[in-house]
Amino acid sequence: MAGIITRFKDIMSSNINALLDKAEDPSKMIDQYLRNLESDLGKVKAETASVMAEEKRAKRQLDELNEQINKMQKYAEKALIAGNESDAKLFLEKKNQLLQNQQSLQQSYDIAADNAAKMRSMHDKLVKDISELNARRDQLKAKLAVAKTQEKLNKIGASVDGAKGNLSAFDKMEDKINKKLDEANAMAELNSPKKEDNIEDLMSKYDDNTTTNTEVDDELQALKNKLGL
Repeated sequence: MAGIITRFKDIMSSNINALLDKAEDPSKMIDQYLRNLESDLGKVKAETASVMAEEKRAKRQLDELNEQINKMQKYAEKALIAGNESDAKLFLEKKNQLLQNQQSLQQSYDIAADNAAKMRSMHDKLVKDISELNARRDQLKAKLAVAKTQEKLNKIGASVDGAKGNLSAFDKMEDKINKKLDEANAMAELNSPKKEDNIEDLMSKYDDNTTTNTEVDDELQALKNKLGL
């Protein structure tokens, strides 16, 4: 009996959080933990019923003995009233024999009653714990689901951060290309003629043409005059 009580005290004091910390899949561990408790509850019920039956048996034996003691007392009184002292003495001797067993049966009953009270207490507590854990199971699973979702979001966030790093590298490449393009444009501008030089060439062109055209025109007019045109 002592071993049974010690083992189920350990069950009562077990820490579900400690079990969950060791579990690879806390959701499955919750279900397994409750299945274990249901199995333990069946054992506790069987043991409690056995101890309660022992309590009732000890109580019945004690009650029967007390009833016999009271009966011997009454018969001794009746014998004395009837004037049969020897008969009364026999009844009292039997009563004393029964009294010697009374203390032993009382002790047996007290032990059985104490054991039954402990088992009933453990049984009731286990039933209560299972009921509370069943009510909390959905809450725990919901929290686990949220935790898993958060883990996924964290992984996605890490991927996004990685993508941001790639975009940053792309921006740097674009800056380098733009810089090279600006440098090429600048070099082209340096290699092109200056506007001042172009204007001077253009002015020189018209100056020469103007002179040439005037001489030709004068010669043409002189020819016309000669010909009478």
